[in-house]
Amino acid sequence: MKTKLILFVALCTSIATFSQKQWTLKQAVDQALAKNISIQQNKLSVELAKKDVEIAKGNFLPNLNGSSSGRFGFGSFIDNISNARISTDNFNASFDLSSNATLFNGFRNTNTYKQAQLGVESSLLDLKQIENDISLRVVNTFLNVLFAKENLAVAKVQAEISKKQIDAAKARFDAGVIAKGELLNFQSTAANDLQNVILQENALDLALLNLAQLLQEPVDNFDVAPIEVASPSSELLYANSSSVFQKSLNYMPEIKRAKLAIENANFNIEITKGAFLPTVTAFAGMGTGYSHRFNEIFTNDYFFKQLNDNLGYNVGVSLNIPIFNRFQTKNRLAQSKINKEISETRLESQKLALKQTIEQAFLDVKSSLKAFEAAKISLEAQKEAFKNAQERYNYGAMTLFDFDLVRTRLVNAEGAMIRSKYDYVFKTKVLQFYSGELVF
Repeated sequence: MKTKLILFVALCTSIATFSQKQWTLKQAVDQALAKNISIQQNKLSVELAKKDVEIAKGNFLPNLNGSSSGRFGFGSFIDNISNARISTDNFNASFDLSSNATLFNGFRNTNTYKQAQLGVESSLLDLKQIENDISLRVVNTFLNVLFAKENLAVAKVQAEISKKQIDAAKARFDAGVIAKGELLNFQSTAANDLQNVILQENALDLALLNLAQLLQEPVDNFDVAPIEVASPSSELLYANSSSVFQKSLNYMPEIKRAKLAIENANFNIEITKGAFLPTVTAFAGMGTGYSHRFNEIFTNDYFFKQLNDNLGYNVGVSLNIPIFNRFQTKNRLAQSKINKEISETRLESQKLALKQTIEQAFLDVKSSLKAFEAAKISLEAQKEAFKNAQERYNYGAMTLFDFDLVRTRLVNAEGAMIRSKYDYVFKTKVLQFYSGELVF
């Protein structure tokens, strides 16, 4: 029975382990893009823009309308034959079909159609901008998880070292080499290191929670696949911020969106100009009617015979020439030109803001690289200092207080090294993002 229970527990454990998915960075980005509500809303905006194109396309087609009316009349009227007033009740019905098509309206239909197509491109760029922001946020959150994992690994190593130091201190205490106070100090340090492990585990749980919520996934058994974040190169990925900025002008959707706004303003100008030109419309129609008089002195033809006898057709062309409309078109044209100037200044503003952002990002990369190099040198120095301090303490040439100070500096140097490494990696990813070279 005991053997069966052990096998059952082992099976459940293996199933739980197998079911735990480890998300790669690409999978995480794809999942966030698929489930983000803002992205879903913007996809619907793209579909709306596509319908605007279909509506604009329909302006080139003729329309067709049908109408029908029926009327009952009561009282007297003049008879067309006897020219006498007679009294009778009657029913009249009419049936009409009409169609018209715009032959020319100052190219307004053409420009409206092109403007609608431009609207689709603009909506797609808005969608791309949100996708970029979400992707960068996922990268940052993913790196935070890796950062927390590395911190936890270091904390566990320190806790294990403290545990071994307690064993060594006990042996020395039993041999009468050290006082009990030193043994208690080692035990206190080990307790602090164990507490730090718990703190780092909580930090990792929080980082995983943030990423799981971003992906809209259950946090239970949520984990990420390990990525080897190697020690960054001491060489900057880009020579200067200008090279990144020039690449970003052809990549960043907000710049393309601002350029499309200028094109849209041009179409508004052309559409407004079209109101100065004549409009030519072709029309055609057909109609018939039926009449019935409720009086025995009249003979009423059958319904379908009347419809056939009364059937008539019409076709023609109408010309509408604008002469004066209270300066409305002139002022709308002036407004369209001002709006174009506003769009042009917005483009320059977007470029300036992007340039300043990239310059700041480049400076952040340079600063983080210097911090990383300094942290690397400091860590190597603290490792040597700790090795020397441990030997001196073992030989009784250093007090426990001084030894703890050296050990604390080593722990701090390891933490600073991890922070500076991930800070440099992420800020480098930001520059890659602006240059369009960020690959997941």
